[in-house]
Amino acid sequence: MANLVYKRVSTDEQSTARQDLVLAEAQIEDPIAFEEDGGTSSRLHPLERPKFGKLLEYARPGDTVHISEMFRLVRGTGHILDVLDVLHRERLALRIHDGAFSGMDLTARHHRTGELLSTVKFMVQTLAAAGELQRDLQRELTYDGLRAAEAKGNKGGRRPALAGEAVADVRAAYLEGESIAALARDHGVSRGAIRTAIADLLPDYTANDQDAPAPELPVLLDMPGKIADFLRAAELEPAERAALDQGVTVRRGQGYTLRVTAAPGVHRRLLDRCQPLDGIAAVPAQRKARREYENRVNALLGE
Repeated sequence: MANLVYKRVSTDEQSTARQDLVLAEAQIEDPIAFEEDGGTSSRLHPLERPKFGKLLEYARPGDTVHISEMFRLVRGTGHILDVLDVLHRERLALRIHDGAFSGMDLTARHHRTGELLSTVKFMVQTLAAAGELQRDLQRELTYDGLRAAEAKGNKGGRRPALAGEAVADVRAAYLEGESIAALARDHGVSRGAIRTAIADLLPDYTANDQDAPAPELPVLLDMPGKIADFLRAAELEPAERAALDQGVTVRRGQGYTLRVTAAPGVHRRLLDRCQPLDGIAAVPAQRKARREYENRVNALLGE
């Protein structure tokens, strides 16, 4: 009886690092891996995906299919039930090692009728519907937050850099004792833009800085699970998406924390992506998680 491992990512920029970690922790004996090409859409029915088709061709009765979490294989309720029917017909077991479906025997059938147990079907439909609702709400919150920001004159994205006379004004104000944070607020730019404008005036400046600025070293930060869930449904840059995918999940009671290792600038951009969670459309638990995450990022970056 073989252990067949299935892996998939939704974009070319993503990696299977998080899936690899979850599956490694499961200590699967002699795994045989089937990995879809990068960017295989979750909207494509699982039974139409090339590598999952290869897996089914390779499988024999009694084999077990392993996935890190259900949504790596399926998204909609209909897809789940279609896959379960095929696995039952081929007499294959399914094991999910993380997420809402972990620990459940989703292939359990009635011993007389052979049909999927009604309790299993109910749980599958309920959890899948809840997952779809969560993703839809997160997209709506992101959209509403962006519209609210635009109404206030904030267009989002990376703040503009300083140019022209503004650079001279900033340098003069800094020499007069103005703080970097105050200058950033006054000029409507990021603190990084201010530091760039006054780089040679900073205490730790050296001549080598002119040729090659020191790269930011990756640092570890615990991200609340509600923040991680929100960001996974958001539009992210490749570096931000990679940081999430490579994060390590740590269970905390009924929730979890995602330990993310990334450059400080990536942590700051991920925090900026959470702006919609400050809006009135966000639930209290999300607003609380956002404040907690902001405090952690600020403490990490010394701001």
